[in-house]
Amino acid sequence: MKSYYGRLGLQQRVLPSYRVPFFDLLASRCKGGMNLFAGMPRPVEMIANGMTKVAKLTQANNIHLLGGMYYLCYQQGFITWLEETNPDALIVEANPRYLATSSAVKWMHSRGRKVIGWGLGFPASRKRGAGVRSRFIHQFDAMLSYSQRGVEEYAALGFPREKIFVAHNSVSPAPGSPMPARPSTFAVRPSLLFVGRLQARKRIDSLLRACAEMELKPRLIIVGDGPERLALESLAKEVYPSAEFIGAKHGAELKPYFEQADLFVLPGTGGLAVQEAMSYGLPIIVARGDGTQDDLVREKNGWQIPPEDDGALVGAIKNALSNAARLRDMGRESFRIVSEEINIQTMADVFVKALNSI
Repeated sequence: MKSYYGRLGLQQRVLPSYRVPFFDLLASRCKGGMNLFAGMPRPVEMIANGMTKVAKLTQANNIHLLGGMYYLCYQQGFITWLEETNPDALIVEANPRYLATSSAVKWMHSRGRKVIGWGLGFPASRKRGAGVRSRFIHQFDAMLSYSQRGVEEYAALGFPREKIFVAHNSVSPAPGSPMPARPSTFAVRPSLLFVGRLQARKRIDSLLRACAEMELKPRLIIVGDGPERLALESLAKEVYPSAEFIGAKHGAELKPYFEQADLFVLPGTGGLAVQEAMSYGLPIIVARGDGTQDDLVREKNGWQIPPEDDGALVGAIKNALSNAARLRDMGRESFRIVSEEINIQTMADVFVKALNSI
């Protein structure tokens, strides 16, 4: 297990609780220590804040400007934090909407120190402003990308490919237990599972309607809570009365639901539970999004469907449930992927590799 022997500074706009295990793991790999600079989210974002144990956290004063597609954020105190922590290398979110970033990069470079950008990439379809995005990423000494798609997008803007590292976005460690054993055939009826916040962008309404179209009516378990719960329960009474709304569950409370399921379905965007579902040996159906799912959900372990395509969702579920033996094989591949390739341990390995490369 390689380490970074310098002192690392890492900036984030906010610190979601799901990022804490990764940041603490990365901090344990930094022999000179790791200081984290992050502020508070807007109330409308409903992001649960985290608190690190190994990384030393300093709270930024986030000044949120405008909103929607025009949103900007200025993190007050960035330079003061750099002066106090004096990092040998800095990793920042590669987002041009964060107005203090360029000043921080200049501060580091004026002292002969390196800065790595970390981000999703910039879709080629967004041609407007490509020059601004290109100039923004070229101030960095290396790039960390969430996915292979992000690598291609940064390279398309002229960033040297040999300086781009893929750190597959992960929020979970490699599984610490064997994959649950499942029979080669389904029980009385197959079980579909959704875990996540009940909000419009998750498209759980489409999942209810898709199940209603199945000739073999699957058991549908919906774990989570949120602003759409009452509306979804009302819709379920009309289109799929057998749907089970479990409410919010966390940690060990989720284990029996993952173990009983045959298939994990995320018909909308987001979804931190995908990797956790894979750690229980579940095949996945997920809507295609920002590229972070591309490397996680593949033909051998699941289906990526076009977003907001109810027909594709119905077709993928029918396809999945048509062959129980194949579905079990796909579940085993899910377990292999999160055991060997995509977990916070391998993610930390890539961060250390990128730091040592500069």
